[in-house]
Amino acid sequence: QWREAERTDPKLLEYRVRGAWWEALAETKATLLITREYEHLVMAVAASKAGPRMSYLPLPHPSGLVVDHSRHVVHIASTRNPNQLYELRPASGALERLDAKAAPCEGQPLVPTRSYFYPGCLYLHDLALIGKDLYGNAVGHNAVVRLFEDGQYRHVWWPRCIERNGKPVLGWNQLQLNSIAAGEDLKSSFFSASTDSPSARRPGHRNFPVDGRGVIFSGRTREPIVRGLTRPHSARLHRGRLWVDNSGYGEVGVVEGGRFSAVARLSSWTRGLCFCGRVAFVGASRVIPRFRQYAPGLEAGVSECGLHALDTRTGRWLGSLTWPYGNQIFALDWMASTDSLGFPFRVGGKRSTREEKSFFYTFKTN
Repeated sequence: QWREAERTDPKLLEYRVRGAWWEALAETKATLLITREYEHLVMAVAASKAGPRMSYLPLPHPSGLVVDHSRHVVHIASTRNPNQLYELRPASGALERLDAKAAPCEGQPLVPTRSYFYPGCLYLHDLALIGKDLYGNAVGHNAVVRLFEDGQYRHVWWPRCIERNGKPVLGWNQLQLNSIAAGEDLKSSFFSASTDSPSARRPGHRNFPVDGRGVIFSGRTREPIVRGLTRPHSARLHRGRLWVDNSGYGEVGVVEGGRFSAVARLSSWTRGLCFCGRVAFVGASRVIPRFRQYAPGLEAGVSECGLHALDTRTGRWLGSLTWPYGNQIFALDWMASTDSLGFPFRVGGKRSTREEKSFFYTFKTN
């Protein structure tokens, strides 16, 4: 189902570290999961007892990512035509076979166990768990959808501004409604978008206005609670505070009293945000030249692809990991390193192709 599939370019896996990156990650005892959408990669980074560990799995155009910590399940949206939703679980061991030698299952690597297909026009972006239920931004429908385990979906929330004569206009993307700050329910959640003013100029058009037009909607009122953002992404609730990436200016900050306040800034497009203890992990992407109008506060030539660890108490950058040949980060989340250290394919690992084939031939999950 993926015509563009090809061998992963080793250059995409080369990385550099600055500052106390590994120390900050080790403090969290977490495995950080990352989607790199245009490179068709999901990656994992962990500071294991044996040392730094990086791994990956090829996946078509991965975007939204969320971990169900109670079930040890990872959900990833694949925004191709048609859209797909993948479920991954840690491998727990290997089946005993007479026709093959079982490969070691070190680190309980995450493997796909299920996928669903959805119409491409959903244009799934962010994923979130609200309670035990899975939700996604159907950007192509200007709405949030609940995603069911039988492969169905249902529109459950949309901003008031897309209604005409009391009914939502779901037929095309008008707002770039792209992230979910998950609360206890939909009413206590928040949603980011590039605008709250539908017009003939739609996201994707070169003349679509972005500078200072971005908003965050309240789930309860379906109206904006803050304006003046530029292509906001990755809205998240953390310890009672609403955080968001103000992507077009390379910022990450908080919304308080109806205003956005930047906590830290990068020279790159900020997208992807998750929290683990006092540390916030912030994704950074290159500004693609053909989309530079979406980033009026950044210089495309100095932007880079990578991850940055932020001390949420001081606003100080602790360290970073960058991919010199990387492109776009979409989403970040984490799971306990005791549950999994990442994916089957190791960066710089010594496992042979035969062992990798044997792993996929014999793996089992709980």
